[in-house]
Amino acid sequence: MRGDQLARQWQLIQRLAHSRAGVGLDVLARDLECTRRTVYRDLDALQYAGFPVVSEKRDGRVFYRFLDTFRLGDAPFTADEVLALAFSEDLLRTLEGTVFHDSVHSALRKIRAGLGPELSGFLERLGESFRVLPGPHKRYAEFRDTIQTLNAAVLGRRTLRMRYRTGRTGKRATRDLDPYRVWYRAGGLYVVGFDHKSDEIRTFAVDRIEALSATERRFRPRDDFDFEAWTASAFGVVAEPALAVRIRFDRRWATHVRERTWHPSQTLAPAPAGGVELQMEVGGVEELRQWILSFGAGAEVLEPESLREDVARELRAALEPYASPAGRRGRRRGKADARASR
Repeated sequence: MRGDQLARQWQLIQRLAHSRAGVGLDVLARDLECTRRTVYRDLDALQYAGFPVVSEKRDGRVFYRFLDTFRLGDAPFTADEVLALAFSEDLLRTLEGTVFHDSVHSALRKIRAGLGPELSGFLERLGESFRVLPGPHKRYAEFRDTIQTLNAAVLGRRTLRMRYRTGRTGKRATRDLDPYRVWYRAGGLYVVGFDHKSDEIRTFAVDRIEALSATERRFRPRDDFDFEAWTASAFGVVAEPALAVRIRFDRRWATHVRERTWHPSQTLAPAPAGGVELQMEVGGVEELRQWILSFGAGAEVLEPESLREDVARELRAALEPYASPAGRRGRRRGKADARASR
């Protein structure tokens, strides 16, 4: 298949780019899990695409490598570095319209401008075969100026005047902020810093900043602030004291839970009837509760009791619209509207 061929050629490029002495045909066939004849065809394809594959015979064996002086056009990168850079454009697609995504896009455009048509075509085909599609994420194109102001203030250690809207209540307030770090997490951009209004270190969502300007004041980060330690216990973006959490997932979700790292502190253990039990030391109860609820009846909180009660309360509240007469009438009206629209 075409995708398999490109994937194999990508691996071949990596092997040749990292071997100055060259690689023998048998070794390449073994590493790529294909026949010698297939390796021959792939080497020919790379040469046609513009890669300077050379061969030399030593002790009766033929070794293949790239020319030592080979560069992709005017870009000082190896072949696999440019291809990896091309993939990174997809990884940053959630930040499309911001300086982060646009800078990578601009760098790739300059690199491609220095390539020959065959090599550019190969990169394009490879990019079409390996894609990273973003999940749910916020849109940041309209916050370009805000992000640039934040970045400049973090680097220059300059206090910001910010008008901010809270997500839970929608209340607006003007506050001064010493920005320590811009942080990307779970599809969103955040700024972590010392908030003068609350007199504590807090996290703010970039898309809820309604106005932002730099002041003339400069700040010095608190000596006791360690970003890695501060975020270590957080399940999401809210840093709170860690709790010992135990959650049992039924067999429907067991594989899904086992295959992922939810938090660095997690441990997994078998549970009855093919389920799995997840234990973590995490903070951020609100985010944790919403995550547990996303599994519906497939997740049961065992500890702590306060979180168990919170989740049970939310589940009972979620059931009320379905159990009430008004909820049933709304469902019947929805069906009637659907029939009328046909």
